[in-house]
Amino acid sequence: MTTIFMLVPSVSAATAAASVASQDRTARRFVTPLPAKLANVPPDQERNAPPMEELAEAASVFARVRPRLFGIAYRMLGSVADAEDLLQDVWLRWQTCDRSVVRNPDAFLATTTTRLAITASQTARVRHETYVGPWLPEPIDASADPQLGAERAAALEVAVLFLLEKLPPTERAAYVLREAFDYPYHQIADIVQTTEVSARQLVSRARKHLAAERRTPVEPSEQRRLLTAFVDAARTGDLATLEKLLAEDVVSYSDGGGAVRATRIPVVGAVTVAKYVRAFASRFWPGTEVGWSDVNGQPAAVVSHSGAVIAVLTVSASAEGIDRLFWLMNPAKLGAYTA
Repeated sequence: MTTIFMLVPSVSAATAAASVASQDRTARRFVTPLPAKLANVPPDQERNAPPMEELAEAASVFARVRPRLFGIAYRMLGSVADAEDLLQDVWLRWQTCDRSVVRNPDAFLATTTTRLAITASQTARVRHETYVGPWLPEPIDASADPQLGAERAAALEVAVLFLLEKLPPTERAAYVLREAFDYPYHQIADIVQTTEVSARQLVSRARKHLAAERRTPVEPSEQRRLLTAFVDAARTGDLATLEKLLAEDVVSYSDGGGAVRATRIPVVGAVTVAKYVRAFASRFWPGTEVGWSDVNGQPAAVVSHSGAVIAVLTVSASAEGIDRLFWLMNPAKLGAYTA
């Protein structure tokens, strides 16, 4: 059988072969049965490769739904690079499957993306366990794509993605599909291969887990005010102001990935965090410039030195004050903010 590939970059032959082998199994709920006379066609009589115009149409369909697929993959994996790699695999599956039997291309592609992301999340968790220091999700410039394919701007904040990473992959997938994309429970059940009752339970458990780990957040305007005040106090080493801005049980996470100098354990408590921030003020802030950006749908400080971005700082805040600080400093995760 002759196959024509329209490949996107960085896809291995092994990935392509695996993609071809698992097409119809992945999204069988969204295909119509083949007539009996076509179901048992000998290999030497299989249909010829689709003409280029068919592949062009497939590419058009994929491009139309791609923002949603990326939104699902990124929320599941917390990494732009991993999400892009996963979408290459999805594209290969879509390119090489028998699209004539797919009744609902959007559902097929969303199902394929979600199931691959569930599998990828399991291996990603193992990598994160050996990561140098705290692992934080890669920040993205939400102003470039405010919704990231979602019907609702949910499950996108760094604080939420950080907590989602702790959930079982299937529970995380159900939550993302419901909260960010408003999928009905019966469709979530089809995608994650469970019953509708179980799908509701998965989403409910995820909501409870997140609620237990996070206070009710303040409005974005108040979050930005607190972040701005924190940066001002941090640059000058104003210990009293820092302590006033921080919740009593605040936790500061620094993700340097072993590539840059950053604390490798979370710093806990208002007094301890304030003293820690003041201690490194004279080494970190001189010569820097601070800009402001919309990172994962929330205000963030983008810190540059000599024209290069060295950190993205965002916070989670409640009525108690700033309760989480996220210092994203791994250069490999700052590509979207390269000055």
